[in-house]
Amino acid sequence: MKLCDIGNTNATFYENGKITRVKIENFSTDSNQPVYFISVNDSLKERLKNAKNFIDLEPYFELDTIYQGIGIDRIAACYGIKDGVVVDAGSAITVDIMANSIHLGGYILPGIAATLKAFEEISPRLKVVLNSQIELEAFPQKTADAVSYGIIKPIITLISAIAYDKSVYLTGGDGEFLARFFKNGICDKTLVFRSMQRLINEKGLHK
Repeated sequence: MKLCDIGNTNATFYENGKITRVKIENFSTDSNQPVYFISVNDSLKERLKNAKNFIDLEPYFELDTIYQGIGIDRIAACYGIKDGVVVDAGSAITVDIMANSIHLGGYILPGIAATLKAFEEISPRLKVVLNSQIELEAFPQKTADAVSYGIIKPIITLISAIAYDKSVYLTGGDGEFLARFFKNGICDKTLVFRSMQRLINEKGLHK
């Protein structure tokens, strides 16, 4: 079975336990096998309406929430979590709170790469490489560390403020990096795909 999570920059495929990524501009709508997908990319989703063997899972997902306009990527990430904080750290960072299988709400932050780019646009002197080993308990003493601290510390502080002792489930490209800042952090790169697989099984959507 082939699963696909389509974002605005990349499409991520999952098949036989292996994850692969392709740039949206290189995405092929030809497939000789069923591809079950979700997509936040409206233009590509429109192309896939008439693509043979591509099955859109969005209409089948259900999430108990009053949040208006929540994206299918966030719905899928939350679908398999009963209790905890769900963090998808990609181009943007989405944070959602689940309690007893009910979605209580959430918020969105700029992703790490996007924030780095924003600093660069402010001043060439702020064009730095992120220090992934930054110590958050000490004040930075050079610009590269100051930028890194200014990006990472608010993300961790905001998530920690709602997590308390709950498990924090992290996925997305920066999920593994951010997970190390949480004592209850669980990095799960297949979180969305496990939800898709569960939905397919529950709804009997196998082809």
